[in-house]
Amino acid sequence: MFNHEPPRYDCPFCHLAAGGEDGWSKQQDIVLRTDLAMAFTSARWWPNNHGNVLVVPTEHHENLYDLPAAAGHAVHDAVREIAIAMRHTYGCDGVSTRQHNEPAGNQDVWHYHVHVFPRYDGDELYARAPLAEIATDAEREPYARKLKEYFASAQQG
Repeated sequence: MFNHEPPRYDCPFCHLAAGGEDGWSKQQDIVLRTDLAMAFTSARWWPNNHGNVLVVPTEHHENLYDLPAAAGHAVHDAVREIAIAMRHTYGCDGVSTRQHNEPAGNQDVWHYHVHVFPRYDGDELYARAPLAEIATDAEREPYARKLKEYFASAQQG
């Protein structure tokens, strides 16, 4: 009803969830995965908020309107875990989350996702137009490693 996904859409998040890789995301970027949700470091960075993470349902759901409750709960739980892990590992002052639906809501990938941004005092994340830059695999790796190590130590403790 409120869908904008083009016919035969090749969903990059479904591709990643199925074990694939592309020019934007690699398997090494995945930092947390459950049966219903997955979190990975984003290739799009904002100037003062490097290491932001996207959390998605592992099954394809275009937007909030299509999201089943179980998938929504799983995504929310993963968002919370990522936020806590960022606070423990990034040295950030806080965390912001953001989610977009439909073109007018700035959605540009037709798979439900929640952005989790590390926040720093005076970072101006919302004070300017979002000028995202593309982070290389090597630039993303230390952020992904920190989060993976955090989750690995949490499981052992």
